[in-house]
Amino acid sequence: MESSKSENNNKKVIEHKAYARVGLLGNPSDVYYGNTISFTFDNFWADVQLQPSDHLIITPHPTHDPVQFRSLHHLVNRLDNEGYYGGVRLLMAICRVFHNYCTDNKIDLHGGNFTLSYDTNIPRQTGLSGSSAIVCAALSCLLDFYKVRHLIKVDVRPNLVLAAEKELGIVAGLQDRVAQVYGGLVHMDFSKEYMDDLGHGIYTPMDISLLPPLHLIYAENPSDSGKVHSTVRQRWLNGDEFIISSIQEVANLAKEGRTALLEKDYSKLAKLMNRNFDLRRSMFGDDALGALNIKMVEVARKVGAASKFTGSGGAVVAFCPDGPSQVKLLENECQEAGFIVIPLKVVPSCLSDEELKTLKK
Repeated sequence: MESSKSENNNKKVIEHKAYARVGLLGNPSDVYYGNTISFTFDNFWADVQLQPSDHLIITPHPTHDPVQFRSLHHLVNRLDNEGYYGGVRLLMAICRVFHNYCTDNKIDLHGGNFTLSYDTNIPRQTGLSGSSAIVCAALSCLLDFYKVRHLIKVDVRPNLVLAAEKELGIVAGLQDRVAQVYGGLVHMDFSKEYMDDLGHGIYTPMDISLLPPLHLIYAENPSDSGKVHSTVRQRWLNGDEFIISSIQEVANLAKEGRTALLEKDYSKLAKLMNRNFDLRRSMFGDDALGALNIKMVEVARKVGAASKFTGSGGAVVAFCPDGPSQVKLLENECQEAGFIVIPLKVVPSCLSDEELKTLKK
């Protein structure tokens, strides 16, 4: 027994990060067989560590998974503000999904246990995919621990991340998971033919140098994130012509955006970003979007910046086509409105050269 402990102590800790993501164009068409462009940035991330150990242990985070409280009132207050959330359930879910996928696909997993722990600085309720970042980083650790990275295709991995979140009742689409599995700037085509035939979309990494300087706007305490349940999904399923045509236009914005980025036509990009938000607003309505979220967009537009949600709300991506002087105006307006604004540092793809080669086959 002692020897196995010393062996485990000598084994290297596996560590992976997954970064927050911004949906630049096309959202929310990813759940409607559309197209999107997203990118990851390294201002915020989730970090997961896997340490070989004698027993399989999921370590709770001291802040995000508290099990000790000062009082009953403290516990209730915590649940009122944070909900029953935390990373332990996410780590457990991806372990289960990973195990089942490998079993179903006859991928042999060697024996041996591990301890999983995580940390994250992605602000909650900002629509930056904090939950999926934890799951994505954990999946990378499992792929390396079991040495099966070459056996699970890159374009399948986002499905595993999404499946883990669906186990927990998290309603989401593939876009965020693709962005975080691939890293960098990615164009995604979720056309029905691909989704039906392949079970996933066609994902194309793009050069991050094509992006102009972008900024993130968010509220430190996002209390009003839209409380009214949206009817858009049901209307789309019911064949509502307005919703179907609007979703189609949103998807086309990502196609046009890809061309605009490749040509570095940033005035066109600004128009597409604004149009994306306007279409979302017309479909979902102000009550579902939330007054605080709308205000973030309007603060940016007040100084002539293009702006739209990074996801479903909670944070906004802004582009100042007029450069540094306009950025300064944006910073002043955000400060006055009580919002945080930061320049985004886009990260390149996190895939290895070997993995990137497999995408081209």
